[in-house]
Amino acid sequence: MEVAHTSRKAFEGSLMKNSSPGEEVSLGISTLTLTPLIPESPPVRRSQPISITSNRSKGGEFLSPSVSPIPNPFPELCSLPHSSLLNSSLPSESSDKCLIKVYGEDNSSRSVLVSRQATAREVCHLLVQSAHCSDQENWALLEHFPTLGLERCVEDHEIVLEVQATWSPKVKTRFMFSKNYAKYEVFNKQTCFFPEAMVSDSTDTMKRMTSQEFIQKLMTSETSPQIQGFLYLKGYSKKFWKKVYFTLRRSGLYRSTKVSKKDPRHLQYTADLDVSNVYKVVDGCKLYGAPTDFNFCIKPNRNQGLVKNLKILCAETEQIRTLWMSAIRLFKYKKQLQSNFQLSKLALRSPEGSKPTDSKPNSEDSLVAMDFSGKAGGRVIENPTEAQSAEQEEGQAWRKREALRCCQSNMNSEPWTSSVHKTHPWFHGGLSRKEAERLIEKQGLADGVFLVRRSHLHENCFVLSLCYELKVKHCIVVPVQRNGKMYYSIDDGVTLFIDLLQLVEFYQINKGTLPVCLKCPCICVAL
Repeated sequence: MEVAHTSRKAFEGSLMKNSSPGEEVSLGISTLTLTPLIPESPPVRRSQPISITSNRSKGGEFLSPSVSPIPNPFPELCSLPHSSLLNSSLPSESSDKCLIKVYGEDNSSRSVLVSRQATAREVCHLLVQSAHCSDQENWALLEHFPTLGLERCVEDHEIVLEVQATWSPKVKTRFMFSKNYAKYEVFNKQTCFFPEAMVSDSTDTMKRMTSQEFIQKLMTSETSPQIQGFLYLKGYSKKFWKKVYFTLRRSGLYRSTKVSKKDPRHLQYTADLDVSNVYKVVDGCKLYGAPTDFNFCIKPNRNQGLVKNLKILCAETEQIRTLWMSAIRLFKYKKQLQSNFQLSKLALRSPEGSKPTDSKPNSEDSLVAMDFSGKAGGRVIENPTEAQSAEQEEGQAWRKREALRCCQSNMNSEPWTSSVHKTHPWFHGGLSRKEAERLIEKQGLADGVFLVRRSHLHENCFVLSLCYELKVKHCIVVPVQRNGKMYYSIDDGVTLFIDLLQLVEFYQINKGTLPVCLKCPCICVAL
């Protein structure tokens, strides 16, 4: 039958498949010999799963190195332990260097790599060099607490990293780089800094002494001078302030338990100066409900940002606040503060902060004064007084020539079209009155600190903001027209100037109608 014939063929095909090459297969009577047409190859097992070995474990680590990983195109960036680029900017824990972040007046910041024993004076010197400041004097490092409204000038001898180690992670704190002209005003005016009614001897309160005697005795350990006076003390409530009689001694700050009595027997211990620092309070009326704007605070070094641990005090005038803050610094640091003042004076004579070497002689020593007024030629001026007089005469002659040149070149121009003042650091553009007072106060309420800004009330006018006797005065600078020419003046046209630069240079030498000469410009440096 045909069905049987078909099944027989399938059976024969299956036998042929299962038989290996070269074997004889018997199909009925006949015998077939199968010879392979291609070389022998290993048998292949079809339809069988192939086991694939995983090269990664659950943790993501390579278990087998049989498969080579994809090469890293940036090994110097991705391999942190061997990265020369990252290691150059991020010091290791065993390194003697450490990064600190410092902010400027315009809220710009700069990271500075300093040694672990670097002082505030050394950090300021690094910032002056990196920011390319033309003026290297009177710079300071400030410790600022924005949320608490506290700031203080870090003393020159303090180690910056030790100050930073006292900060709490719960409170926002930063270093700021700024001018401070009043840092050592207590030594510059020590003959009249403290009033006699404020200083006395702790052993005899009726015995008065002068300001200079008080500072000299405080530098020695033989006597015990003290400071006393009334201040407002903040209570636990925001609006609760109490007027208290305070006494400052070597052992600390005390307050009287009797409001109307000044007897030492009623003194109560208030603050330990050895473990505390004095801070100026910014905007104390808004933050703490102070009765005046002249507030300061005594904060423990290890404070965790709790307001209840702060001793917030309020004075009636700016002078009283300055006196108390300066006295607390004197009682805390004593001779160290005087040593810082002397080192700052030496730095003024040597701006680079190092002694001149023999390979770099002083350029002024190689110059001599000459007089070329005679017909026979020049002569060397050997008399120092005559040389100084000749220098002043030459400077005044140069000023006259420069003023005449500027007047001739700007004969038909208006004064407000001149932009020479915009390149000088004492010009602060459209700064408001409050911002100008805040900036001068921050950079030190010393006599002669000044800045120039545009007037918001009078068109084409400027304002000269000047500090005198711990107060900021504002003088309007108006344009005046004379003989078809435009000038500037601050005394109703009595003294005329072709531009603001000539005005500032004049009042830096002559007081004129101002209470004091212009001495220290307010400078803001972008870090």
